[in-house]
This record gives sequence, C-alpha cells and structure tokens, in this order.
Amino acid sequence: MITVRYPRLGLTAGDVVLDLGCGFGRHAYGAALRGARVVAVDFAEPELKEVRNTFGAMVEQDVVGEASLAGTVQADGTRLPFGDGSFDRVIASEVLEHIPDDRAAIAELSRVLRPGGTIAVTVPARLPETVCWRLSDDYHAPKAVGGHVRIYHRGELRGKLAAAGLEPGSSHHAHALHSPYWWLRCAVGPTDETNRAVAAYRRFLEWDIVETPRATRWADWALNPVIGKSLVVYAQKPAT
Repeated sequence: MITVRYPRLGLTAGDVVLDLGCGFGRHAYGAALRGARVVAVDFAEPELKEVRNTFGAMVEQDVVGEASLAGTVQADGTRLPFGDGSFDRVIASEVLEHIPDDRAAIAELSRVLRPGGTIAVTVPARLPETVCWRLSDDYHAPKAVGGHVRIYHRGELRGKLAAAGLEPGSSHHAHALHSPYWWLRCAVGPTDETNRAVAAYRRFLEWDIVETPRATRWADWALNPVIGKSLVVYAQKPAT
C-alpha cells in the first residue's frame, strides 16, 4: 500500500533515498523497484530485520539489484547519523505523528536532504484522525504507548516544513477506504481485531490491495479529498 506518489517526489533511477520510519518497508521496496538506492531507518529492530529479509528475497528473485538496499539503520529520527546533504530524496511516512519533538525531526530531514532534493511527508489527515481520537482514548497517546501524539492540519505541517528551510509544494490525500476501518476499530476498541465487522472490513481491504479493482480505485479517488486517511505534502530544499 503506497501512500507517496513517486513522480511527484521526483524519484529517478540512481537516487539515494532515505525512508525514515520505514516500518516493514513498503515505500523502500517501491523506491528500489524504480531504481533507487534505499537507506531504511526505523527505531524498531524487528521491522528492520524484516526489511533486510525481504530485500534479500527480492535480490534472489532478480526483482532488484544487490545495491538497491544501501543499508538499514536503527536510529532516532531527531538525531540522524548521516552527513549533511546525504540524500537525493527523503520519505517520512506516518512517523512524525509519533515523535514528540517533530520540529527537531523535520530539521534533521532537511539537514540530510541535498540542496535541490525533494521530500515527501505523510501524516494522518485531520478529519479522519479527529474521529478516531473522539471514538477512543486508547487509540492515541498517552494511553496508547508509542501512539499518535498530535493531529496535524495541512497548514501546520506546511508551516513546520517551511520553518526547517524547505519549500512546500503540492499535496494530496490517500487511502479514503481505510478511514472507515479505523473508525470501526476505534468504536469497538483499537486492540480488538476479532470483532466480526472489523475482520470483515480488513478482508475487504486485503482483497482490494491485491486485486485493485477499478470500482474501488474510483471510489478511493472520489472520497480522498473528504476522508482520505493520509495527508501527503511534498517539499523541496532550495538549490542554493
């Protein structure tokens, strides 16, 4: 499930890409398939191990080259162990909402991005996220350990990117069909995945991801501006 649109990011073959908060690597794999060399960074080692294993399988099957994974690094997003201007492109997907000092994290992302490089930041969109917070206190911090610590609106995120020396550009929403799933989860309790309605909707989303039928693609496109689960903002670091 890809949230970032790589053409808007300006990704080209040979780019060195930082995927901060890579999780299990969905954006890292997508970038590698387009010829990028990826550094996957996360605070959780189990996720990084899974990323290494998946890249290894992709190399064995000749899906990507051996150099496609430049490395996996366990690191704090507010103190990145990379030099200034190390990356052509940066992806930070669904991670800033977990970081208390998000300004420090954005400053680090700007620092390691080369002049003229581009960044894509995705966070939970304001309306769907607000519904989740109101439905359940167990969905977000402080009750949810490591959970979301804030709700962003577009202007706030763009302002924080600009304050870090970046030039915000286009933006869009994504994954509208996922919002009702999380509303259901919050209504019955975020940790209850056995609820029949939740399980049924999850099976629908899994089917949709695998099959990508035209009808649901159109529905997702039409609903994204209203209830898209994720907000994506692209920005550029000035070349000077």
